Amino acid sequence: MIAYRGQAWRIIWQGQDALPPARAPEGRFHHSGQSAVYTSLTEFGCATAITRYLTLDDGAREIACIEIAAERLYDLRDEPAPRMVWQGLRATGAPSPTWAFSDKARALGAQGMLYASRSHPHLTHLVLFDPATILRETARKSWP
Repeated sequence: MIAYRGQAWRIIWQGQDALPPARAPEGRFHHSGQSAVYTSLTEFGCATAITRYLTLDDGAREIACIEIAAERLYDLRDEPAPRMVWQGLRATGAPSPTWAFSDKARALGAQGMLYASRSHPHLTHLVLFDPATILRETARKSWP
């Protein structure tokens, strides 16, 4: 486990609060009512992560910078498996294989996980499980 104190970026709907967890009941690293706040350590990484989820009829979005203070992050940046495309497997009714990573991290008491971007492995994403690690929003601007 490692500590991290610094900024993270999150793309949200225009006017949405930047601090609450994802609204979707399932995601790459959350299921069964679990909390997850998906962020990236750079603006570019944030934009890269959301590309797969954008549609032509999406509403206006903003990018928010939030301040993070976490003492226990599970570091998976050197592991390729968490980067897999999970949606197709989940669509068959099977559990997402990525959930095994977040379930393990949660069981170890991690407040979140660092992992590499699927399409740009040099970029770092951060998913937070513990909302207390998010201190405040520090900036916001329209996106793209």
